[in-house]
Amino acid sequence: MTTQVVLVHGIRTSATMWRSQLEWLAERDVPALAIDLPGHGARMAEQFTLDAALGTIDDAVRDAATRGPVLLVGHSMGGLLTLQYTGAEEPPPVAGLIAASCTALPRGAALRTYRTLAGTLDSLPDRGLWLSEQLLNATIPQATRLDFAAGGYALDAQDVALKSLESLDLLNAVPRIHVPLWFVNGQFDQLRMQETLFTRLAPEAELIVVPRTSHLVTAMRPQVFNAVLQLALAVVHERS
Repeated sequence: MTTQVVLVHGIRTSATMWRSQLEWLAERDVPALAIDLPGHGARMAEQFTLDAALGTIDDAVRDAATRGPVLLVGHSMGGLLTLQYTGAEEPPPVAGLIAASCTALPRGAALRTYRTLAGTLDSLPDRGLWLSEQLLNATIPQATRLDFAAGGYALDAQDVALKSLESLDLLNAVPRIHVPLWFVNGQFDQLRMQETLFTRLAPEAELIVVPRTSHLVTAMRPQVFNAVLQLALAVVHERS
């Protein structure tokens, strides 16, 4: 059976952030689906809740699993959600997991600081969109620069989603993951702060640090991230 790939985006963005990966997978005839979480992308009008987000992932994974082993891929908030999902007490049908830019527990002072910063940007006349665009222009290659904004920015869901992440129980979920697991971080990613903790929670996981890259590793170095996809696909295929 052919490995199926399910991709889960980060906060504010949508399924469009994966366009480079979807193109790479399509060129290799690998079936793939990038989902929109509630309150994001095509589902912008919906309310974001943790249960609804995890339910969206579960629906996509279980549907894909009817056609082959599933490689689940998540970035940032999507990475945190996929770690929680894959580490459920009753393991879902996931054959491998790539968790990118998410080795930090979403709680405490760090989360409060992030929410305060996001709230400050949201209070600007343009809700911080000009600053966001300048950051993307300065750091993302032209070929992938538009991917994060193409599905719209989920500004209304942002604070609700951030607050809900405090409910994740990653300290118990991550050790329950017994499928191949890759943590992928950019060298300058601010969410590397607890990298050691996450690798201790999952000692068999592989940690891949991408040089000269920050949080948006999938778009800053798409060829490198696609190489990680290739590695994970090979491992899942060998084990299936």
